[in-house]
Amino acid sequence: MNIPGPTLRRLPAYCNHLKRLQAQGIASVSCRAIGAALNLDSSQIRKDLETTGIAGKPKVGFSVPALVNAIEHFLGWDRQKNTVLAGGGSLGAALLEFGGFARFGLKVVGVFDADEKLIGGEAGGFEVRPLGFLPGVARALQVQAGIIALPARFAQSAAEMMVNGGVRAVWNLAPVAVRVPEGVFVENQDLYSPLALLSQRLAGAASTGATQYTTWRPSAGQERSLRSVPNDS
Repeated sequence: MNIPGPTLRRLPAYCNHLKRLQAQGIASVSCRAIGAALNLDSSQIRKDLETTGIAGKPKVGFSVPALVNAIEHFLGWDRQKNTVLAGGGSLGAALLEFGGFARFGLKVVGVFDADEKLIGGEAGGFEVRPLGFLPGVARALQVQAGIIALPARFAQSAAEMMVNGGVRAVWNLAPVAVRVPEGVFVENQDLYSPLALLSQRLAGAASTGATQYTTWRPSAGQERSLRSVPNDS
C-alpha cells in the first residue's frame, strides 16, 4: 500500500492528541472531535485513520486506546529498530538527551563522527566512534535506521556508509539533501528552512507595519473569578 506522505505526517499528531485524551480518561472519540481539536477536516481524518485498518462505530466513534494501538502499530512504533547516529556534536547530543526515540521504536546503538575533536568523547552516554566504523557496526547489529546530524560536508559520505551497512531508512538533519539508492528511504529535513520562513514573515510585517497586537480582555465569568482571588497586599 502506497500511503501519501501528508497522511503519514498527520498520523503522529493524531496519536499525540489521542494520548492526551487517554490521560484524561476519555474512552472514545469521533473524527469530528479530533478535527475540532487539531483544526483539521474531519473527512480527511477519517480517510487517514482508515489506512491503519481500524474502523469506528456509528454514533460512538473510535475507542481511544484501540486507535492509539492501531496508529502505533501501523507506524511501526511498537517494533524496535536498531539505529545509528552520525553526529556526536551539539545537535547529536541534544537528540540523545531527548530520550524519546524508544517511543518511536528506535534504539540508538552507536554514535559516530568525522570530527577528530569529538572522536573518543561522549555523547548521550555513548562513546563517539570514527565515522568509518559505522558500516561494520551497522552490519553486526543489523541496524535498520540511521540519523545524520553532521555538518553538510560530511552528510553524503555518512549516508553512503549507512547504506553500505544495510541501513534502509535515513533521517537527515544536515543542511543539505543526501542521495540514496532506490529501495532506501530518506527524509531530508532542513532545520533552517522554517527559521527562514519565520524571519521573512517578521521582516515583511515590520516593513508594512502589519504587526498587530491583541489585548486580552477577560470574559464576565473570568472577571468574577479574578475578583474572588484574595489580595495579599
